[in-house]
Amino acid sequence: MMRRRFNPLIFVLLLAGVLGPLIGWIVWTEHHPDLEREFRMTVQERLEIWFPEAMSLPPELVGFLPRDGSEGDGPPDVVLIHGLDEPGGIWDELVPRLGDAGLVSWEFRYPNDQAIDLSADLLAERWEALDPGRSVVLIGHSMGGLVIRDFVTRWRHPVESGAAVSGPSVAGVILVATPSQGSEWARLRAWLEVREWLADIPEGRFSLWAGLRDGTGVAKIDLRPGSEFLRDLNRRSWPADVPVFVIGGQLTEPTPTIRASLDALSEELEIDDLAVRVEAWWSSTGESLGDGVVPVSSLAFDGAPEPVIVPASHRGLLVRMPLAEQEPPAISLIVGWLRDWTGEHEGEQSSQGKARMPDLH
Repeated sequence: MMRRRFNPLIFVLLLAGVLGPLIGWIVWTEHHPDLEREFRMTVQERLEIWFPEAMSLPPELVGFLPRDGSEGDGPPDVVLIHGLDEPGGIWDELVPRLGDAGLVSWEFRYPNDQAIDLSADLLAERWEALDPGRSVVLIGHSMGGLVIRDFVTRWRHPVESGAAVSGPSVAGVILVATPSQGSEWARLRAWLEVREWLADIPEGRFSLWAGLRDGTGVAKIDLRPGSEFLRDLNRRSWPADVPVFVIGGQLTEPTPTIRASLDALSEELEIDDLAVRVEAWWSSTGESLGDGVVPVSSLAFDGAPEPVIVPASHRGLLVRMPLAEQEPPAISLIVGWLRDWTGEHEGEQSSQGKARMPDLH
């Protein structure tokens, strides 16, 4: 029996047949983001019409969800809003601390890579179900902060017109690592989708539809610097009666995990000064590196105070990372501000010099 010889030409042709359309799509989308956005939104709308059951998120992944660890029952004092392709867990260390402060925290979940304005619309749709007599603080991580900004300036407290939705007023907003001017890392959204799938498997939520029912990736277009969504959002004025505080991270030096990886790589490659070289590059990148995902320069927007910058990675602001022993640095800042706002500091200003908010209750 004759063995077939490997034909490199056929292999190249097959590879070109697979990669060619993919490369063409990438090149086209880079030059036509608005058309790509329209296409992705149309796909999502059609799928929701054709396959309504498969495209429906489980109840625990959409809407307001009270969080275990909050102090007591009842309506929320704080609503937490996650970011792009968040698999869950970003609030796990903050929630108990909020409970210790006597605050009830709920989470708002949504299709986490659909168009950002659709997520703000969904928040507005559910907002009227909350107690209108109890004002609420909104805390957003990453893209969740953009959902908050869109909701506040377009729905609940628009400056140029009256409120477009009833329900509780927004007592204040805290934005953690929110890319108000966009992030180039949004182009790598596919890897975040994979991370979310891996988190869904042990929870029994994995589905072949999982990558579609939480959106068709429009959010990654909205998050690109200079996107039409960000241009429109940043043209709107922030309401002066809604205090806002901004927290950002900056990787001033490699994390313990990265250091361990560098040491192993240095030993394997027999490069004695590899870690030194990397740290030199790291320190030279400055604010452009930011938290590794959001540059420091992307945190600011008109109407917001100067961001408070702490040494942390994008998720490390709120989640204890491997080999890290200390509490994530954004948590103590958040809890301290909230205590000021609820009057536990008897009207004195916070350590950051910001004015105290009215009582929430």
